[in-house]
Amino acid sequence: MGNGVYAQNAVPPTDILLSKEGESVKVGETADLLISSEGSSIEQPLVAVVILCEGTKPDAALSDRCKKSGINLIVTEKDVFSACAVLSRPLLVIQNKSMNYRFIISGGGTGGHIFPALAIANRLKKEFPDAVFLFIGATGKMEMSKVKEAGYDIVGLNIYGISRSLSLKSIVKNLKLPFVVMRSLKQAKRLMRQFKPDLVIGVGGFAGGPALRAATELSIPTLIQEQNSFPGITNKLLAKRVNKICVAYPGMERYFPKKKIVQTGNPVRDIILNMENKSQAAFDYFGLKNEDKTVLVVGGSLGARTINECLFQGLEELKRLNVQLIWQTGELFYKANQERLQQQETERIKIMPFITAMDKAYAVADVIVSRAGAIAISELAIVGKPVILVPFPYAAEDHQTKNAQALVDRNAAVLIPDHEAKEKLLPQLITLIQEENQCSVLSENISKMKQETAIDNIIQEIIKIIAPLN
Repeated sequence: MGNGVYAQNAVPPTDILLSKEGESVKVGETADLLISSEGSSIEQPLVAVVILCEGTKPDAALSDRCKKSGINLIVTEKDVFSACAVLSRPLLVIQNKSMNYRFIISGGGTGGHIFPALAIANRLKKEFPDAVFLFIGATGKMEMSKVKEAGYDIVGLNIYGISRSLSLKSIVKNLKLPFVVMRSLKQAKRLMRQFKPDLVIGVGGFAGGPALRAATELSIPTLIQEQNSFPGITNKLLAKRVNKICVAYPGMERYFPKKKIVQTGNPVRDIILNMENKSQAAFDYFGLKNEDKTVLVVGGSLGARTINECLFQGLEELKRLNVQLIWQTGELFYKANQERLQQQETERIKIMPFITAMDKAYAVADVIVSRAGAIAISELAIVGKPVILVPFPYAAEDHQTKNAQALVDRNAAVLIPDHEAKEKLLPQLITLIQEENQCSVLSENISKMKQETAIDNIIQEIIKIIAPLN
């Protein structure tokens, strides 16, 4: 580091706090030599972090990092020169919540990628209120609507994945894919140059590959948030290029460079973390009674055909048991069967393609039926309700079955393989509804697996990249 000076009696802009030989030095950088507002030069070891942010306090993560690093933390609403004069020490401004950080978040395709992306964006928005966000998704995929509904800007890339079908149409699409990827990479680079992000975050999905690759080629800092125990091919290919990889499961050094891995857990949406269980407002939202048993069925954001077909066949039995039902079918199944589904709806049976208020759905549920995706598992552990898992059988390396088995081994869930669901799902659901003791045990055990600090852990890793301590 070269010598750094504060221009005497000058007031620096909030996002550039040091001047080094006439060059701008951004938040997070240090200087060997400072000049106080009184003109005295200082040349001593760094001992203080100053936060210039009126009316706010440092978060726990920053305080902990400073403590571990042996750095005193000073909060001031005065200008940095006043603090410098009082302390007579060199200063490092590590975090300024008024900074206009710029983040690109890329990926999507399913809720398992979209919801973590939104959870990260929402928490970053709280941490840095003036931050600017741009999402990059795949044209035609669900992130294009869900991200906009959440209040963020999104741009779509014309990208798709490898088709495993042997049809002529699929073969032609696969032959075109290298050219599609190159075109998407060019588009992503153009977006990077226009938006000028401080960090690009990839959460998985078709659009994540071109966006992260473009960022690494342009020397823009990057972070991957990998939700699954078995990563997709895109993240495995990009692992050596990115700065940091946040994972949810141990043993991920099999796929990623060990030095880049941080086991943070999977981020869960704030609305789930702050869910008010059995609230009257949640029952009113769905028009249900709080004194009756309620079953929630979710086959993932895109639905699950096997679960849907089993449930449709068992609706009459559930009606006879006076059970209330909230059923998320997925868009495709709902459109294909809309008329007969609507005929089955009653005051106690609520059928919809997608549940927007998922916190309320979880809140009213007594028993849940779900696929076993990584994010679903993370949310279910937070919710702490008895659950029947029907893993998607075609997931890479059957990782959904592995996710579900990890819960079963702890007596924290019931597992029914997809190929056995038609025979076993409805009887098991009816049994569980009526077994209070089993429900209590499952609820207690799955609650032990929750990771409430995952989002905080990820934000801490992001801060280390954009505003390092040294």
